[in-house]
Amino acid sequence: MRPRRPDEEHRAATPLELLFDLCFVVAVASAAAELHHAVSEDHAASGVVGYLAVFFAIWWAWMNFTWFASAFDTDDGVYRLTTLVQMAGVLVLAAGVPAVAQDGDFGIVTLGYVVMRLAMVGQWLRAAASAPEFREPALRYAVLVTVVQVLWLLRLLLPEGLLWPAVVVLVAAELAVPAVAERRLVTPWHPEHIAERYGLFTLIVLGEVILGATNAVTEALTEHTAQVLPLSTLAAAGLVVVLALWWLYFDEPRGDLLASRRLPLLWGYGHYAVFAATAAVGSGLEVAIDVDTGAYAGSQLAGDLAVPLPVAVFLLVVWALHVRHRGDHYGPVAQVGFPVAAVLVLVTAFLGAPVPSTAVVLAGLVAAVQVAKGRVAVGG
Repeated sequence: MRPRRPDEEHRAATPLELLFDLCFVVAVASAAAELHHAVSEDHAASGVVGYLAVFFAIWWAWMNFTWFASAFDTDDGVYRLTTLVQMAGVLVLAAGVPAVAQDGDFGIVTLGYVVMRLAMVGQWLRAAASAPEFREPALRYAVLVTVVQVLWLLRLLLPEGLLWPAVVVLVAAELAVPAVAERRLVTPWHPEHIAERYGLFTLIVLGEVILGATNAVTEALTEHTAQVLPLSTLAAAGLVVVLALWWLYFDEPRGDLLASRRLPLLWGYGHYAVFAATAAVGSGLEVAIDVDTGAYAGSQLAGDLAVPLPVAVFLLVVWALHVRHRGDHYGPVAQVGFPVAAVLVLVTAFLGAPVPSTAVVLAGLVAAVQVAKGRVAVGG
């Protein structure tokens, strides 16, 4: 297992990586489905907390493999088998998501997560043995990840009152591992490959949002034939929301931001909010369908915020990670447009018809960004 060159040309995602992503989106879909049920059944607060915790496990395991594969991908038999074990782990995790939502039981989720992470330890040990120049960070990763996984398992033995404080401590420990492991020597990840991998995962999550919302609308139309017009309007507005999120995320290339090596940790960690917010938009659209069909039992505020809140988070994080670093491409109008649009989207939750109103705001932002970029290009 030799390290890949960071400047390697035509470095693209492999079929194994794409299959890996699809397995992870199964877990994302399961977490989003439980969030939808929690909000609709008037358990929004606990549902959101559980969703964010489960999503961290999904995202963190995905992210660590993605950066490792960018630096040490060999695609031989051992590498493939180890990666397949990680895929099995995420499917176990996905199977445990309902238990978290319904009973607060993290046993199965923890088991799936630890399987994924210990498989990653095997990858790091192999890298340490095969690439002497990167042995130090590889061994640091192997040791630190193993220690944290033991702590995750020990957490299951704690009394109920300490379970959530332990989650906070262990999440902080997980986030600290890369900084500690690579404090003296950085592994040779590929900027364009990383940007592509994150983009592909964003696409797959957006696809899951479309699929989930479409299935929900279809089911609702079957059971509520008299509400064709409002449900069709909601479906059209939801599609505009999803397409606008796609447009705004992929509007500019991202590899060069990573190549500067100013933002890799912030950029990589910040995508937790991008991915979680995107998947939550799908949950929100299904909540909006429940509201329109009378199947909603939660608070009015939670129902009204189900789509605007994750959309606002998405806009602010994409602005922070991408847009604000490209003043020469966007110009001041578009730079200000993202935070302003986030505020306007939140306001729509208090004006009625939040999904169509959110769609209007996002369509306006897309148009404003394109006009502003055109002016910058002409001026340049």
